[in-house]
Amino acid sequence: MPSTEQTLKAGALLNYGAFGLPLTMAALPLYMFVPAFYQRQFGLSLALIGAALLSLRMADALIDPLLGAWVDRGHEPSRYRRLTGIALLPLALGFVALFQPPQQWLTQSALALAPLYWLLASTALCYFGFSLGNICHQSWGAALTQQPGQRTRLAAAREGAGLLGVVLASIVPALVGMPGLSGLFLFSLVLGAWLLLRRAPLPARVIVQPESKNMASGWRAALSNQAFRRLLAVFVLNGIAAAIPATLFLFFVGDRLQAANWAGPFLLLYFVSAALSMPGWVRLANSFGEARSWLLAMLLAVAVFIWSWQLPAAALWSFGLICILSGCAAGADLVLPPAMLTGIIARAGHSGRREGSYFGLWNCASKLNLALAAGLALPLLDYLGYTPGSRQPAALAALSFSYALLPCLLKLLAAALLWRMPAQAKS
Repeated sequence: MPSTEQTLKAGALLNYGAFGLPLTMAALPLYMFVPAFYQRQFGLSLALIGAALLSLRMADALIDPLLGAWVDRGHEPSRYRRLTGIALLPLALGFVALFQPPQQWLTQSALALAPLYWLLASTALCYFGFSLGNICHQSWGAALTQQPGQRTRLAAAREGAGLLGVVLASIVPALVGMPGLSGLFLFSLVLGAWLLLRRAPLPARVIVQPESKNMASGWRAALSNQAFRRLLAVFVLNGIAAAIPATLFLFFVGDRLQAANWAGPFLLLYFVSAALSMPGWVRLANSFGEARSWLLAMLLAVAVFIWSWQLPAAALWSFGLICILSGCAAGADLVLPPAMLTGIIARAGHSGRREGSYFGLWNCASKLNLALAAGLALPLLDYLGYTPGSRQPAALAALSFSYALLPCLLKLLAAALLWRMPAQAKS
C-alpha cells in the first residue's frame, strides 16, 4: 500500500487508468446516440425523448454531490474498491438494456409509452452506475498521490484511457452496430474493473480525528475552501466555453463548411490529438506548473477558434488543422484541472477524507456545463436568426460568432480568473 509520496510506476498508472476507457465508452453513447436510436426503433418523438433526457440529465448532475458524500463515508481505502464494485452492475445492466431493448415486447405492450418508460429506467440505471464509478475513480486517484508530477501523470493515464473509449464508441457502431458496441463495452468494463480492483494500488490509510461524516459536512468543507471555489469558477467558465462549440459542431460543419460528411473524421482528429498531446502537457506541467500550462492551453484554444471564425465553405484542410490544435488544447483541459484539484484537496488537509465531496461537486458542475452551453448558445442562435440548414450570410455569421467568438470570450475570462488566483492555490 503506497504512501502519497511514493512514485507510481507505469504498471500502476495503467492498472489505475484503464477503468477510464469503459466509463467514457458508456458516456458518449448516452449523450449522442440515444435520441436517434429510440426515435428510429420505436417512433418516439424527439420532443418527448428530449424532455425525458433533459430531466434525467439534470437529476444526474444534482445527484453527484450525494454520491460524492457517500464515497467519503469512512476512512478505509478499500471503500473505493467496494463502491466501484457496486457501480459495475447497474452500469452494465443499464447500458445493455438501453441499447438492446426487447423491441417486440415493448412494441406490443399494453402501455402506450412502454418504450419511453424503458428508456427512462435503463438510462437512470446507467447514469447511477456511471456517476458512482466515475466519482470513485477520480477520488481514488486524488487520494493515491498528491505530488505535482505524479498527479498529472495519474490524471493523464485516466483521461488518456477515457479518450480511447470515446474513439472506440465513435467508430465501433458504424462497423459492427450497437450489439457490437455493447459486447465491446462489457468486455472493457470487466477488464478495466479487474485491473482497477485487483491490480491498482490503494491509497495509504489516513489516520484522522473523529469528525462528522454527514453529507452536508463534506460539502461545507469543500465549499468553504476558497482555492476550490476559485478553481471551480475557472473550470465552469472554461467548461462552458468548450461545451458551446461541442453543441454547435455539427451545425458549423454542415452549414458553415458545407462538409457534413466530414464531421466524423474531424471529431476523430480532435480526440486523437487530445490523447496524443497529454504526455506533452504532463512534461510541461512538471517544468512550468499546472496553472501556467493550463493558461497556455486556453490561449492556444482562443487563437485557434478566432481562426475558425472567418473560415469559408469547404475549408477542409484548415478546419482539420483547427481540430488538431484545439484537440491539443483539450488534452490540457482534461489533465490539468483535476491535477490542480488534487493539490488543493491535499493543501486543505482533506486527502483520504473528502475527495468524494470535492469530485461530486466538480462533476455536478461539469454536467451542468453542457446544459448551460445548450441553454446559452441555442437560444442565442435562434435570436440572431440562424436555423439549421440555412445558407443566408447573416445566419452563417451568427453561427460563426456563436461557435467561434463566444467561446473565446469565455475562455479569456476563465484565463483571467486563473491568472489572478493566488500562487499557493495554483501550485
